[in-house]
Amino acid sequence: MSVREFAMPDLGEGLTESELVSWEVAVGDTVELNQVVAEVETAKALVQLPSPWAGTVARLLVEPGVVVRVGTPIVAIEVADAAGQAPPGPPARNAVLVGYGPPVEGTSHPQRRARGALLEHDAVPAHEQAPFAQAARAERPLCTPPVRKLAADLGVDLEGVRGTGEVGMITREDVLRSGARAAPSAPPVSADADADELRIPVTGVRRRTAEAMVASAFTAPQATVFLTVDVTSTLELLDSIRGEAGGAPRPGILAVVAKVLCIAVARTPQVNARWDEATSEIVQYRSVNLGIAAATDRGLIVPVVQRADGLPLGRLAAALAELSRAARSGTTPPAALRGGTITISNVGVFGVDAGTPILVPGEAAILAIGAIVRRPWEFREEVALRSVMTLSLSFDHRVIDGQQAATFLADVGSILARPGLVLTMT
Repeated sequence: MSVREFAMPDLGEGLTESELVSWEVAVGDTVELNQVVAEVETAKALVQLPSPWAGTVARLLVEPGVVVRVGTPIVAIEVADAAGQAPPGPPARNAVLVGYGPPVEGTSHPQRRARGALLEHDAVPAHEQAPFAQAARAERPLCTPPVRKLAADLGVDLEGVRGTGEVGMITREDVLRSGARAAPSAPPVSADADADELRIPVTGVRRRTAEAMVASAFTAPQATVFLTVDVTSTLELLDSIRGEAGGAPRPGILAVVAKVLCIAVARTPQVNARWDEATSEIVQYRSVNLGIAAATDRGLIVPVVQRADGLPLGRLAAALAELSRAARSGTTPPAALRGGTITISNVGVFGVDAGTPILVPGEAAILAIGAIVRRPWEFREEVALRSVMTLSLSFDHRVIDGQQAATFLADVGSILARPGLVLTMT
């Protein structure tokens, strides 16, 4: 027998560190090849780490909540030496990438796992789990690590919470409801009763988001232009489309704006670009990889619809619905969080009329859409009650000049005001 140390693997995507969220094993547990041993949070997603060996957990080298650099040992596993062979040498750092395990005996390729999978009940098929693992998972309430942390913060015992999500999954709303029932009538106080402040550690996605926003704000000269538009005709068009959607996802205003953005990009391609700091060049993209800013329990993430400009409205709506579902459940895979070329931020869902969004690093434009409100508006030389929305476009002034930004935003607004105009555009 010999003890091997499993180091924090290289997760790709340019990431150099991850926060250990939770251990799925304890010292003394027997682990199988490719069995999930830990969950870690990167700046992009929560992912599971499979064991590179079968054996017994000898030591857990890192506590949950600690940010670990790539290559740092996190767990020691006692493994059996192969008969007739010398004990293994020093552990190979980063031997296992997240989402993939080492080759399984009898196969010539790695056993693939769903990247970024978070649901504790589906990490390994039940018939492949070791008996102790099956028992542990059967006893442990089903939820994602962010929901488990929320429960701990609120003092909610998950054993007493009935999950309303898929296959009995405990959701954030379930925990909040339980917390509200258990909350005392007195207002909450900080851990230090004498202090008039509460300090919250900033880690994982929220910390990386803060760093990226600071870098964006102080690197690119950003400007914002605004346009308020009568979108009544677009809403009427949506009503007619929804009536014919059948079982497909019903397009909403976000899907329509996304489609309109792609059309407008074709007319002003300068907005679909970035500034290359190393060469002081403008890099213009041929396809629209559309980022959608999504607020989650863990912070802001921007999943990306690849080649959105090639999707018809129905498929674009389905892609956005899937991104939204994954973001809410915390299962967005790392691959879906890279490669964006331009982004939409829907601040309207929070009841906000308008905002000045900060650019996503590596992009030259971000479009914010505000809430749709009913207002008196000029219509056919009269004043009528219409549905109105404000658009905000922030842009990198090194890449896009004011005329280009205004032309792009005017195109988006014109199509939303009169959807039939797309028939006249080339």
